[in-house]
Amino acid sequence: MDENQPDYIGHRKRLKQRFLLGEGRDMADYELTELVLTLAIPRRDVKPLAKKLVAEFGSFANVISAPEYRLKAIHGVSEGVITVFKIIKVAAQRTSWQNLASDDMPVLINIDNLIEFCRSAAAYSDVEELHIIYLNAKLNAIGCELVQKGSLSSVAVAPREIVKKSLLHNAAGIIMVHNHPSGSPKPSENDLRLTGEIAEACQTVGIRLHEHIIITRSSYFSFLEHGLLPR
Repeated sequence: MDENQPDYIGHRKRLKQRFLLGEGRDMADYELTELVLTLAIPRRDVKPLAKKLVAEFGSFANVISAPEYRLKAIHGVSEGVITVFKIIKVAAQRTSWQNLASDDMPVLINIDNLIEFCRSAAAYSDVEELHIIYLNAKLNAIGCELVQKGSLSSVAVAPREIVKKSLLHNAAGIIMVHNHPSGSPKPSENDLRLTGEIAEACQTVGIRLHEHIIITRSSYFSFLEHGLLPR
């Protein structure tokens, strides 16, 4: 190696080789974060920043999905870094959606694909969000939409708005998805009430609420599995 070459150049080569050999499976979160940072910061040792980010947010997934305002508060995080993180996050969301939407089986048959998409779409938001997955008559996913953002502990939406959006998508059925930033997937009284109201409103126009998933970063709650959906 060139004696005048910075030490981190050789380190980056070794890091990339390890990634290619094991596809990242044997890499610590800070090492994977470091590798991502090299895409945005080509000429600097980024290991200290990678370690700082993982220490601040707790995991690689949390770093990639961290709110922009929190990332900007960390010295060394540039617009380029934030852009790369956003690209990775969107790529993960699109991949999970396409896996879900391309499946010929009804969405509710493959719960793993459904939960993977729900988690990538909503679990890492720092406020509650309500997403709707639109289904056709065969229960295949035909669209998804973020319909409302709320606060740290609640989200409010008018059932008629859900009905209107469902009709615009020519949906025969829907799945509600919302996150709990608190980390507990247990439904609140408001969650139970809103689920009933939306199910009833949809039923009046021949649309069925098939499922309501409350998603967190590590767990989920299924209204269908717990028998909490109105008949």
